[in-house]
Amino acid sequence: MKISRNSRVTLQHQLGLTDGTVLEDSFEGEPMTIQLGRGELAEGLELALIDLEDGDEQTIDIGPDLAFGYPDPEAIHELPRSEFREDAPLEPGVIMEFSLPNGETLPGTILEADDQRVRIDFNHPLAGETVRYRVRILSVEEPEELH
Repeated sequence: MKISRNSRVTLQHQLGLTDGTVLEDSFEGEPMTIQLGRGELAEGLELALIDLEDGDEQTIDIGPDLAFGYPDPEAIHELPRSEFREDAPLEPGVIMEFSLPNGETLPGTILEADDQRVRIDFNHPLAGETVRYRVRILSVEEPEELH
């Protein structure tokens, strides 16, 4: 059966960069099951999966427009140093989770910190990158109605 717009798909995947860097790999571990059309995967990957079928394996490069977007300068914020624990690891490149008023969390990458302020980038860490997915389709189920 071929994957269609709302298929439930079980797959193994590897996420990386086009330079060969691997960021996530489920080929040696548990596969994931997703429902297309629910935003569980990058839009470009969902589109690339359509018409694949059980047993197919493919490597797909997806640009920022359909992966994690482009960096937005408005997503860089400064917070007072006093809002962080004294022992917080505020080194450039460290990714921390920040709580939002609605209870959700948002990752932010520390850009720089001094005694007064901390600059944080709330863009997705892969914003602006072309990413490479390698997928192996393990099973495809009939499309389900989206709720």
